[in-house]
Amino acid sequence: MTKVTLVTGGSRGLGRSTALGIARRGGDVILTYRSKSAEAKAVATEIELLGRKAMAVRLDTADIASFAPFAEELSKALRGTWSRETFDHLVNNAGHGDHTPIGQTTEAQFDTLVDVHFKGVYFLTQTLLPLIADGGRIVNLSSGLTRQSFPGYAVYAAAKGAVEVLTRYMAKELGARNITVNTVAPGAIATDFGGGAVRDNPDVNRLFAGMTALGRVGLPDDIGPMIASLLSDDNRWVTAQRIEVSGGQGI
Repeated sequence: MTKVTLVTGGSRGLGRSTALGIARRGGDVILTYRSKSAEAKAVATEIELLGRKAMAVRLDTADIASFAPFAEELSKALRGTWSRETFDHLVNNAGHGDHTPIGQTTEAQFDTLVDVHFKGVYFLTQTLLPLIADGGRIVNLSSGLTRQSFPGYAVYAAAKGAVEVLTRYMAKELGARNITVNTVAPGAIATDFGGGAVRDNPDVNRLFAGMTALGRVGLPDDIGPMIASLLSDDNRWVTAQRIEVSGGQGI
């Protein structure tokens, strides 16, 4: 049976690369977006051109109240498009960056980062557990910033650190269902994250490239295919792990 994967934040960057990587390996994809409807539908079209099924659904991962209606919509999509009651893989990717020093961080900035990167991951996964097939996979996205400190990302990194701990607890509690749960922690990647600083600012790009063993910053396609490979049956014995994908950043 073809595997079906839900990728949050699949309209751009790492989520887009992950969705396409899954499709190239023969999987079908449901991807979510918050505001970039056209971009998300374009990714779904790319997946369909690869011969796979795809669907783009709106979801705000900071809006906990929307999760139950989203799960109902997802159930209808699974029955209608795949003739199934469950899906196989969940990739909690949706997120954003906010570069603000500790002394200048507002409560609203704090709450938004925690809601998206930790609270949303926790309660979306909780809501979707009945729809995840036994023997499935969950991948939570973290960051190299949990291992290395870079001023201005304290709240973001702390929320990602919480996700890394949560991943281990998920792996423990879901092990009886043979569901593996892992964290993937990218290093500096040239995307629009944080206003595109790594991608668009030559000084920032050189800074992180100089900290990386392979001599450059990462690209989305350095991450997405790796996540797709982690979802395969070849990695059925890997769980509760933090896997950094950074080209050897800061070693």
